[in-house]
Amino acid sequence: METVGAYEAKTHLPKLLERVFKGERITITKHGVPVAVLQPPDPEKIVDTQSVIIELRKFRDRHSLGELSIRGMLEEGRR
Repeated sequence: METVGAYEAKTHLPKLLERVFKGERITITKHGVPVAVLQPPDPEKIVDTQSVIIELRKFRDRHSLGELSIRGMLEEGRR
């Protein structure tokens, strides 16, 4: 795995992304300390957007705020 400095990563981000697209993994450092890793997405963790929406709707149907409302909570937070 290659290591590049933060400045170089900022300057050459499009090139680095092309390399990551091809399967490489690149560590970004700041003053020699690793701060991030650019890597291709894990195919097992990619989730279909529609299935996430369906799950959120199911969650909403099973849970309620009772007497509370989102509008009321927003107003309370502004006080």
